[in-house]
Amino acid sequence: MTMAKRDTYTPESLLAVAVKVFNERGYDGTSMEHLSKAAGISKSSIYHHVKSKEELLRLAISRALDELFAVLREPGATEGRAVERLEYVTRRTVEVLIAELPYVTLLLRVRGNTDTERWAMERRREFDHQVAGLLKEAASDGDLRADVDVRLATRLLFGMINSVVEWYRPERSGAATSDEVADAVVHTAFAGLRTYR
Repeated sequence: MTMAKRDTYTPESLLAVAVKVFNERGYDGTSMEHLSKAAGISKSSIYHHVKSKEELLRLAISRALDELFAVLREPGATEGRAVERLEYVTRRTVEVLIAELPYVTLLLRVRGNTDTERWAMERRREFDHQVAGLLKEAASDGDLRADVDVRLATRLLFGMINSVVEWYRPERSGAATSDEVADAVVHTAFAGLRTYR
């Protein structure tokens, strides 16, 4: 790994390096020494901008969560029939996941070992709960198949979306675009869930 130059070092570039190292080594397996080596700066330079490794984790996870929750406030998520809003949120969640891939990957890997991780897991549950609410509303509107258990469908939908972090690599030759992945997820999920009148 090439060392970052001090004159180009910024808090944002430090955060990007920290997320990369956390994803490679695991948060618990990463020390400030690992971060300073990866960033090409001293530990004291890191402490000039953040108080701790956990603060870096919180900044990174907040970035992912803020982007995901912003989707729920977009007009496509708040206007129209519930099933249309659900499709919109599904599509946009995939797009955010791909746009913020390292950050969302880190979010999905937290295990609740620190206060920040427990906070992140609670926020993830809150996001999941809001999306599950849309799914329930769409089912009660008669826009989802009656023979599909809503709780199971919610888990399967999130499983499909969240699995993207495990296999999607935009740098690979011939990798699908964000739109292509989002289209595939929406089509695959809703072809099995939706009723068409």
